[in-house]
Amino acid sequence: MDIIFLREVRASTLIGVYDWEREAPQTLEIDLDIGIPSEVPCHSDDIGDTIHYGEVVERVRASLAEQHFLLIEALAEHIAHLVRDEFGAAWVRVSITKPGILPDVAKVGVTIERGQRQR
Repeated sequence: MDIIFLREVRASTLIGVYDWEREAPQTLEIDLDIGIPSEVPCHSDDIGDTIHYGEVVERVRASLAEQHFLLIEALAEHIAHLVRDEFGAAWVRVSITKPGILPDVAKVGVTIERGQRQR
């Protein structure tokens, strides 16, 4: 399986279980690994044969502007479904980081994997 990856995609949204977290949007960092179930794009050199990562980023950011979550786990699940359902990814790994949210902790976050990763 070939994998498209995006690292430290920054997006803002209202998220958190505490009231103070939902007073203003927070900037999150999102890492995505998106499984491409075919080698066709390697040979065709055609954007239509793969998942357009620019469109993925735009769609994720638009979704975060529309929807708000309490838990980053729920947000990660939402993004995983979005990438699999709307872009046809066979497998996805989503990591979400909230930088600087806790004193003396650089980042907190979660990583989930959904779908079947082909070998």
